[in-house]
Amino acid sequence: MSETTDGEHREHMADRASVVETTLVEEKGIWAVDIIVVFDDEVIRRRVGTYLTEERATIAAGLIKRTAERDISGPIHG
Repeated sequence: MSETTDGEHREHMADRASVVETTLVEEKGIWAVDIIVVFDDEVIRRRVGTYLTEERATIAAGLIKRTAERDISGPIHG
């Protein structure tokens, strides 16, 4: 898995992305939302934000995923 630096390939990323997922990670009582974007030749995982409750993190993860899917002409499976 390779990662690009922020800004690198940014102009054509949405054209190449095939899958977008979000995941919740609990760390020391704080909930984090990560986004995972799958391209033909790489996978990128980035921390989007942290939230004080799981409920807020879940809401944010859903909004982030739906927005990203719009950028890749998704959702892929729904």
